[in-house]
Amino acid sequence: MRSELDCIRALRPILFYKGTSMKYWIFMSCLALSINTQYISAQTSEKDIQSLSFGNSQILQRAQAASVQITSRAIDDAASARTLGKERQGTGIVIRPDGLILTIGYLILETEQIEIRTHQQKTYPAHVVAYDQATGFGLIKSLIPLQGIEPVKFGKSQDQKIDEMLLVVSAGESAFSGPTKLKDIRAFTGYWEYHLDSAIYTSPPVVNHSGAGLFNLQGELIGIGSLFMQDVMPADHPASLAGNMFVPVELLEPIFKEMLQNGVGPNSRRPWLGINAVERQGRIQIVRVTPESPAQLAGIRPGQWLLGLNEKPVESLSAFYKQLWALPINSGSVKITVFDGRDINQIPVSIVDRSKTIKKPAGV
Repeated sequence: MRSELDCIRALRPILFYKGTSMKYWIFMSCLALSINTQYISAQTSEKDIQSLSFGNSQILQRAQAASVQITSRAIDDAASARTLGKERQGTGIVIRPDGLILTIGYLILETEQIEIRTHQQKTYPAHVVAYDQATGFGLIKSLIPLQGIEPVKFGKSQDQKIDEMLLVVSAGESAFSGPTKLKDIRAFTGYWEYHLDSAIYTSPPVVNHSGAGLFNLQGELIGIGSLFMQDVMPADHPASLAGNMFVPVELLEPIFKEMLQNGVGPNSRRPWLGINAVERQGRIQIVRVTPESPAQLAGIRPGQWLLGLNEKPVESLSAFYKQLWALPINSGSVKITVFDGRDINQIPVSIVDRSKTIKKPAGV
């Protein structure tokens, strides 16, 4: 009989399967988590749970009080609605007394109607303050002063040790507060033109991870929930383990002031092509091209293999992103070398500032 963990491993190909929608992958991931409940429970021992309950009840309560449910609705004709949905829901963490809330950016990307619900079940309207494409962070602010909520303090992920116990807190109808363990801190490269030099990997996984707060046992916020992953362990690790990826809050401090002033971080103004690509057998394959993106308009198609940029070979997806982002935003165009299975072609693609393609609410 196949184990529950085998079921999760069997779903790995779904993430990058050509033609599979993001909604379908999310559904299958959640199904895998449901099947895997007993395995996850076994990973988190009774001792771990007790360690969070007897000495840290006040820390848990403060973390829960600072966690709010976010419900947002996308702007009409928002391109992100195709993959992220028209209506989105997740968690945000109150980080300032004036009602400023830190969350994961895809919950608020190209949205206009935002509502937050506190642990006291009070609802408040909110608005987008900033979105940083480079880190994935989003900032929103309540339009009405929040009552009875103490902002969290920040900690540092680098101060934590591997396998150290941490606390995950999410809000909403599927709210979760419980233990998880730090499994790794390393780079993360996403197929949607996204890269972090440092990301936090934890296990066991939490289903309601979007924007969830990751706290150390001193009650300090160290990360914001981004993804469910079928395997959070390093590539050379012999075992696979389902879990979550969190964005470290240390990445916020250097860009915080500019986000508040300009609505975007300094590294959000960078070239964007509109491709989804993955590494397969040591090569990079394009698996999706965003409609009406510079890549699609130039003739790049799913299934092609990405070989080079401006006549320089690319060795990895992360290296390709860094080469692309190093180009001046006013460069005009870039030459992308692709292989379609028969021919190798150099295709000029216009350079577009991603931050200028994101739709904003009327009047913003």
